[in-house]
Amino acid sequence: MSRRFLLAALCLSLPGPALAKVDAEQALRLGQALTPLGAETAGNATGTIPAWEGGLKKPVPGYEKGAHHPDPYAADKPLFTITAANMAQYAANLSPGQQALLKAYPDWRMQVYPSRRSAAFPDKIYKASKANAGRAELANNGIGVQNAFVGIPFPIPGNGLEAVWNHELRYRGDQAVRQRGQAAVHEDGGFTLVKFTDKLDSVYSRNDEDAAKDYTLFRLKQEIGAPAGLAGTIVLVHETTNMLEAPRRTWIFNPKDKRVRRVGEYAYDDASTAADGLATVDNFDGFSGTPDRYDWTLKGKQELYIPYNSYKLHAKDLAYEDILKPGHINPELGRYELHRVWVVEGQLKLGASHVYAKRVLYLDEDSWQAAVIDHYDEEGGLWRVAETHALNYYEVPVLFNTLEVLHDLKAKRYLVSGLDNQERMADFSVKLGEDEFTSSSVRRQGK
Repeated sequence: MSRRFLLAALCLSLPGPALAKVDAEQALRLGQALTPLGAETAGNATGTIPAWEGGLKKPVPGYEKGAHHPDPYAADKPLFTITAANMAQYAANLSPGQQALLKAYPDWRMQVYPSRRSAAFPDKIYKASKANAGRAELANNGIGVQNAFVGIPFPIPGNGLEAVWNHELRYRGDQAVRQRGQAAVHEDGGFTLVKFTDKLDSVYSRNDEDAAKDYTLFRLKQEIGAPAGLAGTIVLVHETTNMLEAPRRTWIFNPKDKRVRRVGEYAYDDASTAADGLATVDNFDGFSGTPDRYDWTLKGKQELYIPYNSYKLHAKDLAYEDILKPGHINPELGRYELHRVWVVEGQLKLGASHVYAKRVLYLDEDSWQAAVIDHYDEEGGLWRVAETHALNYYEVPVLFNTLEVLHDLKAKRYLVSGLDNQERMADFSVKLGEDEFTSSSVRRQGK
């Protein structure tokens, strides 16, 4: 068996996208040999990945509601550092994109810490995920999901599409308001900070079976607060769990003409908001939106060094200039750990259009978050490499990213989203009504 893939043999027996529900005997493994979300409960053979013992379920001492999160692992010291000079020694546990970054930026490095399986979620997510294992199915040739509610739809995935939908339908909190900064960093390290206020309503994750019949996955309203040239722009998105029966709906308010416009299609490889051409719309959150333009193959599992427990990068009052450096973020603030990931390859379908001919998602087995994503151009060359720096917002609890970083190897630039060190901390306790996410509310807010 290849060193690179722990479960390469799995690929030979994967069913096609039309198959879904697992049998009762397999489902019984959830909560025992497998975690409720389908990860392996046991650690690895060498002990470098520990067993999952439930993760961080409550706030650590020193945490105050509404404040940034104290690091529960502040006492940990780096085990070793991966650099361009020694990366061959660790190549089996690095994605091709990570290796390309090390080659492109010799001063970039990955500080590897002890692995902490901190991922934890509310009991309702675990309960629903177990139930989904026996009932959830792909719909409309994988464009949507049916008979899945609240939790992960396919905790024991049978194919690549199911794994992608696990990422898209994973828990992000019931509702949240967060302030964050985004910066398209120039080659010399210069940047202009774009400030967003996001309001998120995760309808799928908080609603029961009856309330989920309109296919709504989440509603997101995003307002730009700075710089002056973009301030006042508002984007409202209604995302769904069945893109054929209920396509994404998007409205944009332009402060220059004071009008709200319904956007016919704002998806796939359309340019992302205020990203200076460095990202596509479906780069959001690692990967988002309709997965129908790719043939997705579940390659198996791999042990990979991924960003995890990134509390140092999340620290309060850290200046953004301390994070954003020429070529890459400050490596002293990064924390990498060895975790098992599902490897899912998306190959652009014949006749389909997208700037990325191939993308490979490395999905954290404990949360289904895309931790690393490699993007390839039409010539087959590595083009963009994304990493999501995650931590456990333990007051919820939910494992979610604090920072997304997308490197463009051709432009020698990178895009950072989620900067919150100097902003108000995300509030997962808010109560937002449906009227907060209507085109009328956008119009009123804009005026």
